[in-house]
Amino acid sequence: MCFWWYWQKEKRVPYVKFMEANYPPGFSYEDFGPLFTAEFFDSNQWADILKASGAKYVVLTSKHHEGFTLWGSKYSWNWNAVDVGPKRDLVAELATSVRNRTDLHFGLYHSLFEWFNPLFLEDASNVFKTRKFPTSKSLPELYELVTKYQPEIIWSDGDGNAPDTYWNSTGFLAWLYNDSPVRDTVVTNDRWGVGSICTHGGFYTCSDRYNPGHLLPHKWENCMTIDKKSWGYRRNAQLDDYLTIEDLVKQLVETVSCGGNLLMNIGPTHDGRIAVIFEERLRQMGAWLKVNGEAIYGTKPWRVQNDTVTPEVWYTFSPKEGKVNAIFLNWPASGMLELSEPQAKFGETQVKLVGYEEPLKWVALGEKGIVIALPQLTPQQFPCQWGWTLQLTDVN
Repeated sequence: MCFWWYWQKEKRVPYVKFMEANYPPGFSYEDFGPLFTAEFFDSNQWADILKASGAKYVVLTSKHHEGFTLWGSKYSWNWNAVDVGPKRDLVAELATSVRNRTDLHFGLYHSLFEWFNPLFLEDASNVFKTRKFPTSKSLPELYELVTKYQPEIIWSDGDGNAPDTYWNSTGFLAWLYNDSPVRDTVVTNDRWGVGSICTHGGFYTCSDRYNPGHLLPHKWENCMTIDKKSWGYRRNAQLDDYLTIEDLVKQLVETVSCGGNLLMNIGPTHDGRIAVIFEERLRQMGAWLKVNGEAIYGTKPWRVQNDTVTPEVWYTFSPKEGKVNAIFLNWPASGMLELSEPQAKFGETQVKLVGYEEPLKWVALGEKGIVIALPQLTPQQFPCQWGWTLQLTDVN
């Protein structure tokens, strides 16, 4: 994602040397445009993988900080996927497939600033007293995106150290929420100018890979990457660089317990594929959610987020059913799981392992706390791997 910046702006030695060794002299970043071919891009296949992941929404990067738009924007002449490279409107194709084949909400990421756009650099050198770039590029693009593709999430990014007044963020958002075609359904994040992040917005993102581990008073999102080192696709990535499904389930459970959503990033290839390692992680997550989804979807944070005695136990609350969900990531060797937080009521409290039929036996520990006898199961009998859910009814 940040290759151009590291190579041309920061001039990091490994990047400069790589380009010198593997590309002809004078090769520019713009020369990569025709090499982005997307010949294997199949939006229906993408939609099916996304659906299988158990996700409820998807956010496509419509334009990152290098300014290349994945739709044929009339404000990005000759630097878009319709004019250069794929010669296709990738935003339209994915939007159509997601809407036709899934129940996912379709969202778009859009970078306000562009690293090397001369108009932006001119405004920046004028300490943002001039506004050539937002008026001729960023804002027209945003209006075009919303009007043309009607995304239900606008994931803004890249304020370029400029204030929200430079971007006219409040003007755009007023239109978005009051007059735009998505005014009744759209949600937005918090990256609309210097000082707005984690302070103003529909949901807060606060920082990349934000996972505070405690309850926040405002709806938030943990936007993180399956490849620990990149938001894009790295041909030279090692297996160790990818989070395991255990890592991802842990991220999901911690995030949801603390009132957040998880936005899990994958980087597609230049030829339009979702690499099989990413596909496997997404399908694994979907398999886990098929069993444990009731402890995730439509839940609210409970009065405590994690257990204070047994590590790696996270709580959620299902308001409709009045159930407390205790998601535990380690199956105890003793077969006994101690939970310090639930207050059980003799003869009333019921404990169930999601995906297993029989109710479980338990013993209360005085005023507060409960010890649960887990069933003795063969590997084939386990309802799932990587983490399990206990549902407690009639507890305080």
